[in-house]
Amino acid sequence: MRKNKIIGEKRMTNAKSKTATLVALFLMFAIAISLVAIPIPTANAQTRRVTIYPYINAIPNPVRVGDEVLLHFGITIYTAWPQSGWRRLTITVTKPDNTTQSLGPFDTDTTGGTGYVYVPTMEGTYYFQVHFPEQVLEVATLGIPANSTLLAASSEKLTLTVQKEPLKYYPGVPLPTEYWSRPIDAQNREWASISGNWLHPKGYFIDMNAPYNDQAPNAPHILWAKPLVGGAFSPLGGGLAGGLLPGPQGFECGDAYEGLWTPPVIIGGALFFNRYKADGSTRVEQDVVAVDLRTGEELWVRNWNNTRLSHGQTFYWDLFNYHAVFAYLWTVVGTTWTAYEPYTGRWVATFTGVPVASGTPANIYGKNGEIIRHTVSLTAGWMTKWNSTHVVTQTRRAAIPGANQAHGSWFREYMGTTFNASLGIMWNVTIPRGLPGSVVAQLSDRLIGTNFASGTMAPDTLVLWAISTAPGREGQLLFNKTWPRPSPDIRMRLETASVEDGVFTVVSLETAQHYAFDINTGAPIWTGEKQDFKDAWSFSSGYFYDFIYKGKLFSGGCGGTVNVYNVTTGKRLWTYDFVDHYGEFTFDNNWFVYYAFVADEKLYINYAEHSPNDPKERGAYMVALDVETGKEIWTLNYYGTVWGGKMVIGDNIIAMLNSYQQHIYAIGKGPSATTVSIQNDVTTHGNKVLVKGTVIDISAGTKQHEQAARFPSGVPAVSDASMGAWMEYVYMQKPRPTDVTGVEVVISVVDPNGNSYEVGRTTSDASGGFKLMFTPEVPGEYTVIAAFAGSESYWPSYAHTYLGVEDAPQPTPAPTPTPAPMTDTYILGSTAGIIIAIVVVGLLLVLLLRKRP
Repeated sequence: MRKNKIIGEKRMTNAKSKTATLVALFLMFAIAISLVAIPIPTANAQTRRVTIYPYINAIPNPVRVGDEVLLHFGITIYTAWPQSGWRRLTITVTKPDNTTQSLGPFDTDTTGGTGYVYVPTMEGTYYFQVHFPEQVLEVATLGIPANSTLLAASSEKLTLTVQKEPLKYYPGVPLPTEYWSRPIDAQNREWASISGNWLHPKGYFIDMNAPYNDQAPNAPHILWAKPLVGGAFSPLGGGLAGGLLPGPQGFECGDAYEGLWTPPVIIGGALFFNRYKADGSTRVEQDVVAVDLRTGEELWVRNWNNTRLSHGQTFYWDLFNYHAVFAYLWTVVGTTWTAYEPYTGRWVATFTGVPVASGTPANIYGKNGEIIRHTVSLTAGWMTKWNSTHVVTQTRRAAIPGANQAHGSWFREYMGTTFNASLGIMWNVTIPRGLPGSVVAQLSDRLIGTNFASGTMAPDTLVLWAISTAPGREGQLLFNKTWPRPSPDIRMRLETASVEDGVFTVVSLETAQHYAFDINTGAPIWTGEKQDFKDAWSFSSGYFYDFIYKGKLFSGGCGGTVNVYNVTTGKRLWTYDFVDHYGEFTFDNNWFVYYAFVADEKLYINYAEHSPNDPKERGAYMVALDVETGKEIWTLNYYGTVWGGKMVIGDNIIAMLNSYQQHIYAIGKGPSATTVSIQNDVTTHGNKVLVKGTVIDISAGTKQHEQAARFPSGVPAVSDASMGAWMEYVYMQKPRPTDVTGVEVVISVVDPNGNSYEVGRTTSDASGGFKLMFTPEVPGEYTVIAAFAGSESYWPSYAHTYLGVEDAPQPTPAPTPTPAPMTDTYILGSTAGIIIAIVVVGLLLVLLLRKRP
C-alpha cells in the first residue's frame, strides 16, 4: 500500500520547496527503518506481551514561528503485509504558554511510522509526546508471533524550539543566463519552468497551452536544420526538382494523406519522430528516430516492428521505496499499445485490449502523467474509466493476492511483459439512459455530448449534455439542455471548451458564428459576431481548431484572420491578418491560419494546406504573436504540414518540418563566441589603441557542411531585428540581406591600478567583425575585455586580451649657449658705433642738399 502521508493544518508561509524537503527526509527515514532488522527474541510460536518504544522527531528543529515542521513518529517495530501499520496513535502538544493540544488519532504505514505537518504559532519551547495504545499484532514480524499484544507506551518528550529569526533554506538556483543543455541538475527545481516536454499532438479539444517553456523563442534564430530522410540528397528531401520537367516542380513533400514526421514528441531535451510515410499498415519499413533537440545529433534509430510512434508519456511513480519520473514512447496498432524507453528505444511492455475511448481527445493525462480513457454506452447506460497505471498495479494484485502494490521496485518484475489492458478499468458506473447523439469532448472532469455532428445538417432542436467523471461524482448528469437551432439548414459543431473558464462553444458552419454556454449548467451565455465565410471551411474540415487560453477564445482558420474574444462576454479583443504579401495564394489575400501552440504568452501560428499545390505558393511564413495584444513579434519563411507533424516545443526550442525543403528546423536561443585582439599590444602612453574582434554564431547548424563551406570563418551573429532574413539567407538559400545589423559589443578594461571600467561600445557588422579605438589613461598593464551581453537569439559570450602601455619618453632639453669673448664685445660695439655715425652723416647731407636754392 502507499505510505500514509497525513497532512494537517497548513500555513504556506514557506514555500513548497521546504515541504518537499521535509517529506523527502521523512521518506528517507521511513525507508531506513524498514531496512533495519531489530533483534527481538523469537517466541516459539507463542503469543507474547511486548514492550515497545515509541519515538517522535521534528524536522527542522529549531523552526520559525508560522513555518511548517514535520513530525515523524511511530514505534521501532514494523508490520508485515497485509497488516498495513499501527493504529490510533496520538500526540500531546504542550505549548510555550503551558496550554495543551491533542493531535490524532493517526495510523502508521508498514514501517511503523508516519508523519504530520504542524505549524507552531508562538515563540518559545514546545513539547511533543506520542502515545501508542495497546493493540494486537496481526501478522508475525521480527520474531514476534501473530496475536501478540503490544503494550501501551509513550515516548519521551520532544523539545521543539520556535524562534522569530528565519531559518536558512536552500537558496535556489536562478534561471540560466548562459547556454545550457540536458541533463539538468535535479537541485535546480526552478528550472522546471523552462524544461517542458511535448507528449501528444495539440488539436480538437486539447489545450493549446505548452507550459514550462517560459523562455520560448522571441526571435527566429535557427539552431540546426537537417533533411528528414537521407543525407545531402534524398527523393524525399523536398525542394525544387529541376531538370527536364515542364515547370518548376518540387519533389514530394509527404503531406496530403502521407503523414511524414507525425507526430513528433519531445521528452527530456530529445526529439522523437517517425521518419517515413504513414503506410497505414505494418508492411513497410517504419523507423523512429531520436535526435538531440539542441544539436540535431542523431541519438538512435529503431524499427519497432514497422509500427509508428503515436504519443509520449512522462509518469511520476510515487511508490513505497521509489519516487521518480519514468518516460515512455508508445505505438498504437488497433487496441494494442506498446511502450518503449526513450533513452535507448528498447521495448518495455505491451498492453493488449486497450478500451476504445468515447470523445475527443481519446487520451487525457492525469496529474501524475497517467493516461486516462473513458468509454460510454449511451444505450446500455454505463461508463468506465481506464487508467494506464492501473493496468500494472492490478496485474500484480491478480498475480499476488493481497500484495503490497506500492512496494518499491516491483515494476521491474514486469518489464518485458504483455499486459491485459482491461485490468486498467478503475470503475464502471451507471449513467442515465437515452441521452441523444454521442460523446464529443473528453475533458479533465467531464464528458460533453450532443445530438448533432459537424458533417450533417443539425436537427431543429439541439441537445447539449454533460456527465461528470470527477471523483465522488462519477456518472452524475451535470446538465441535459435543449436549444432551438439558431438558423435554418445549418451544420453545428461543438468547437472548444474550458473547465477552468467555465465555458464551451458551439459554432455554426454556414454563418461562421459562435455560441457560448456555461460548462456547468449548459445555459447560453452569448452569441458571437460572424467571421469570414471561409472560416466555415475550417470548422467543417477537422484540421483547424478554436481554443481557449486564459479567458480568451482564439478562432479563425481559412479566413486568414486570428480573431480573439473575451470568452465570458464574446467581446472582440484583437485581430491579426495573416497577410500574403506577394499575392501567391489562390484562395485569399491572407494565408490559412493554423494554430501551433501558446508558450510564454506568445501565440505561434503558421500556414499549411491539406492538399498543397505544386509548385508551392511562395512566401508563406510562421509568426509569433503577443497573446495580449496581437502584436507581431517575429516571422520566418515556413510552409507547414497538415498530414505531417505540426510544430512542437520543448525546452523552449521549437522543432518543425518545413515543406519548402523537407528539412527539420530547430528554433531557439543559440550559443555565441566572441574574439578580441589588439595588433600592437604594446604602445606608448598617449597613443590610441585599436581593439578588434568578432562575434560568431556557433550553434550546431553553423557547423553543417553547407554552412561551414559558405562561412569558413563562422556565421556572423546579427541583431534580433535582422534575424528572420538572415536565417533565411544562411539556411534557406535566400539572397543575402543588405540591411543586416550586428550585435552590440561592450569594451571594458582592468587598468594597472585594478580599476574596471567601460571604454566604449560598438556594433559588429554583417561579417561579424567589430572595432573600437580608445586611449589608455595611465601607463602599465591592461586587461581588455570584449563582451556581448546576449540577445533574444544568442546566449552571451566574451573574450579578453592584454595590453602594455609604456611611459612616453621625456623630451631632450635645449643646450645652454656659450658666452662670447670680451674682444668680440669690443669689436661688435665699435662696429655698431661706426655704422651709426655713417647713418647720421648721411642724414645731415640729405638735409643740406634740400636747403640749396
